Amino acid sequence: MKLDFIDVDHLSIAAANMRGKGKDPDVSDLLPSIRARGVLVPLLVRPNCAEGRFEIVAGRRRFTAVNAVVREGGAVKPIPCAILDEGDDADALEASMLENLARVRPDEVSQWEAFVALVKTGRSVEEVADTFGFEPSAVKRILALGNLLPRIRTLYRGGQIDVNTVRHLTLASKSQQKAWLALFDDESAYCPTGHQLKAWLFGGTAIAVTHALFDVEAFKGSIVADLFGEDRFFADSDAFWAAQMAAVDSRKADYLEAGWSDVIIMERGQWFREWDHAYAGKRKGGRVYVEVRESGEVSFHEGFVTAKEAKRLSSGSGEGVAISEKPSRPEVSGPLNAYIDLHRHAAVRADLLAHTGVALRAMAAHVIAGADLWRVDVEAQRAPKEEIAESVETCSAETAFDTKRRAVLAVLGFDEDAPTVTGKGYHRPPFAPLFARLLELPDPVVMEIIAIVMGETLQAGSEAVEMIGLHLGTDMHQHWQADAAFFDQLRDREVLLAIVGEVAGAEVAAANAGEKGKALKAIIADCLAGENGRAKAEPWVPQWMAFPPTAYTSRGGVGSVKAAARVAFDLSASIVPLTEDSSGPETDEPPLAA
Repeated sequence: MKLDFIDVDHLSIAAANMRGKGKDPDVSDLLPSIRARGVLVPLLVRPNCAEGRFEIVAGRRRFTAVNAVVREGGAVKPIPCAILDEGDDADALEASMLENLARVRPDEVSQWEAFVALVKTGRSVEEVADTFGFEPSAVKRILALGNLLPRIRTLYRGGQIDVNTVRHLTLASKSQQKAWLALFDDESAYCPTGHQLKAWLFGGTAIAVTHALFDVEAFKGSIVADLFGEDRFFADSDAFWAAQMAAVDSRKADYLEAGWSDVIIMERGQWFREWDHAYAGKRKGGRVYVEVRESGEVSFHEGFVTAKEAKRLSSGSGEGVAISEKPSRPEVSGPLNAYIDLHRHAAVRADLLAHTGVALRAMAAHVIAGADLWRVDVEAQRAPKEEIAESVETCSAETAFDTKRRAVLAVLGFDEDAPTVTGKGYHRPPFAPLFARLLELPDPVVMEIIAIVMGETLQAGSEAVEMIGLHLGTDMHQHWQADAAFFDQLRDREVLLAIVGEVAGAEVAAANAGEKGKALKAIIADCLAGENGRAKAEPWVPQWMAFPPTAYTSRGGVGSVKAAARVAFDLSASIVPLTEDSSGPETDEPPLAA
């Protein structure tokens, strides 16, 4: 390589230039400097086939800025250039990529085009990864874009489809991709995207490989993986269920051999209702109930008998199961409890973003009290029903948290499409480079990273959510409003009447005391929306979701209320003095850019 000055009219853009395609880049930030001082950083060029001409491998923006000055009528001097040796396309492409990646990160499709070109010249995936500081898995993920139809790649590059849609399209066959494009082009048709696309591709519920009880490596059916290599699914659900139920039958035989009185395999989709059963050990006739969900997940509930059996045994000779009276029906169902816990969890996570001092102290307590040898798990946010999961995923609190999480991923140099900042299982980042990066960052940025990690490892429905929400004064009005998923889980007439009284007044509640649940829900919805002649109610949240929460009846069964009671008891028994300034310093630093 040698340095020289070359006239602008002897230069052109090389095909190997990573940004050589498409319209001219925006150079408004370079123009003032180029006008005043010319080009200071040499362009990377190589000889062209024409005598005395060169093509630009890296430096298209500087070259574009120089041409803009020429069009303005300004005088330009010969441009400083570093001249590569002739004929080395791989070196030229590598130089272009290194320079571009050091400045503005190109889109993944541009990276794919460049990586493919490098692989064709003989570079291995590992060599490409080492050269550009990528993990080999990241290079493979980018190369996997080649599984997509060219038009889908173009749509992705142009921002017309998002990364989640692309991820799911990599699960699709070529014919499915063509069918999806036809829907995309048809303005009158519904085109599934994001989460809905997965269900469309699999004709219903997509069954994740992680739910298999059998040896996946020995499975004869087809398995498809997404672009990121993180999610794998069974392409043939019938083959999956045949193997899964065979594994369940094998587990059943093991349980019976181990001495359990019986193993009940429940119908697929039927939920095990623990409140209708009582615990009984193996020696006292306890059974194993096997819960099989449509998602493919299987749960084994060991040591239960029905409540009727337990009562009969306890009233008999004294042998068998000692059981208290069957508890009264809880105020809220299991799914509604999950709905309440997940939304309150999302709201507290969102509020933590603005209170990094609190997040730091919460994290310390989290590790000291709950972590096993510094092992920290990420809250899975599992929802018992699809509509609850969608409600939480699309709520404003979760959106705010995810926006900041992506900013933190970028600051740490992680894959910006990773689902979490906190590592999981065998996918935890190595300590040394992560610690070195954190040492480079100012305190306010580290505090924001801690807030995200604390939010990711905060258990839904826990006393931690309760205590932090109380301390922060989390206002659920700012984060939540009633939606279809909420009304679907709301079925108790006594509770519905109490809510009607809250939003419409005691007189309306009394006048509709004999109405069915559907009519009561309609009154509540009309009051919240101010429709059908009803006066619009003030912004409202159910008592269970407030901080602190309360119940509508004396029957109990509300997870958030029980958590609040435990917090109150723990605080009353605590020997640690709590003062107004115990939360530590807050920061007024501006937040990370999304």
